[in-house]
Amino acid sequence: MADMRFVLRRIRLRPRMLRDVSVTDTRTAILGTEISCPIGIAPTAFHCLAWPDGEMSTARAAETLNVCYVASTYSTCSVEEIVTAAPDGFRWFQLYIYRDRKLSEQLVRRVEALGFKALVLTVDVPYTGKRRSDIRNNFRLPPHLKVKNFEGVFEGHCGPDNYGVPANTLDPSISWRDIHWLRSLTRLPIIIKGILTKEDAELAVEHGVQGIVVSNHGGRQLDGELATIDALSEIVDAVQGRIEVYIDGGIRTGSDVLKALALGAKCVFIGRPIVWGLAYKGEEGVRGVLQILTDEFRLSMALSGCRNISEINRNLVQFSRL
Repeated sequence: MADMRFVLRRIRLRPRMLRDVSVTDTRTAILGTEISCPIGIAPTAFHCLAWPDGEMSTARAAETLNVCYVASTYSTCSVEEIVTAAPDGFRWFQLYIYRDRKLSEQLVRRVEALGFKALVLTVDVPYTGKRRSDIRNNFRLPPHLKVKNFEGVFEGHCGPDNYGVPANTLDPSISWRDIHWLRSLTRLPIIIKGILTKEDAELAVEHGVQGIVVSNHGGRQLDGELATIDALSEIVDAVQGRIEVYIDGGIRTGSDVLKALALGAKCVFIGRPIVWGLAYKGEEGVRGVLQILTDEFRLSMALSGCRNISEINRNLVQFSRL
């Protein structure tokens, strides 16, 4: 995370002048669906820790502002509750593959029936990384909260717990073969989250996925790995427009969004700031966070001479030598 912030500060903008930016348009489309701006909500767990309505408030804010919300498997509201709260929202679903494939299969069937528009397969957690903050804080999901998408599934389990589900539930044997298995289950587009290299980006294209989220899981999995903004350009170059590329991790300002788009991202996704907004004032707080970023992005576009998303390209940025 610190690397991401450092690298973003090193990227300098090359603004163009006298471009008539009296009208600017932040709209774009991802997987064929129009959104109000290229800023979405990344999958983050346990929103009810921050606000009583949790993910329902998040979903309502996303619906109001017409941005993409990627609901987490580890939500403290069920996918059914999320859809009821914001029936017209544009939603994707973050999926893990479990040792018991039936768990993953049942989730896929549920979200497809509920109208989710894509699956975001998270591939960078064959094992949970050593999350020192959680260890130091002795983090446990409070007993009054549950991972609602698995309600009733693990009743009676008495063994070690890992973020609200039994330990060793995730399958460390997942491989590219599982992409074919997942494609056999659903007609939904499949997006792979957690890619950091051109080699894996090329394999993703070969295996028929529709998108990549360049992600390092918020910096919580592997110490010393690439900041996502450092990995972005090589992945964009590798896929050559055959599939869409998105990015998450450390985006905090409108100019950060502009820089990511200039380097080839189709959309950015934010995680922690959404939870901060929830903790501040629920749905209103999430709307506030998204509105601040959108307004900053629009202003950064205008001051750089970009009137719409199509005018943002690599000529807009250069890396500082300092």
